[in-house]
Amino acid sequence: MTPQFDDQRPDDPSDANEPIESYLKDFDAAEKKVAGEIDPGARALVVAVAVVVLLGSLTLPHSGIANGWEVLVYGDDALAETIKLPSRLFVWFEVVFGVVVSMLALVTRRWALAWVALAGTAVSIVFGMLAIWSRQTPAPGIEAAGPGIGLIIGWLTVIVLTFHWLKVVWSRTALQLAAEEERRAAAAEAERRGDWNVG
Repeated sequence: MTPQFDDQRPDDPSDANEPIESYLKDFDAAEKKVAGEIDPGARALVVAVAVVVLLGSLTLPHSGIANGWEVLVYGDDALAETIKLPSRLFVWFEVVFGVVVSMLALVTRRWALAWVALAGTAVSIVFGMLAIWSRQTPAPGIEAAGPGIGLIIGWLTVIVLTFHWLKVVWSRTALQLAAEEERRAAAAEAERRGDWNVG
């Protein structure tokens, strides 16, 4: 006597596709999460040290008796040294992008923050160069001290930060492009074969 199995029914194709669709959604979510992250590796230590150097440079003379913090808040010493707009912009960009955004990008490892840090520090290089130039070429009749050691160290450190953020962002971009190309090729091959074995 042949045993009867009442619960053996032909599988519904929609039931078979349901796990595949949930796996694909999980893969997409994981890919988006990985695509939004950076792995600076050993560069993280260099960036962290550069941030500490930037903070230290703000305590050193920016020009004359005015240090970086006084330029930042436009204190009395900055007024006495006739600190101009390029120096103030440089110090603000140095603090916002070189210190705050760089540390946030390191802590959160978000790719978007690394891009912002790269863009901000790159603009800081220009403002730093203008700040140094403006201290070397004061307007006629104005006695002004030249660029201080804090300004020069801050500018060189911003250049180092920009270089390292560029390397981190560029390596991540190349990795993302390669992963996307590999995924597209695997999906096209799976579609050509008519199955879902893309792993």
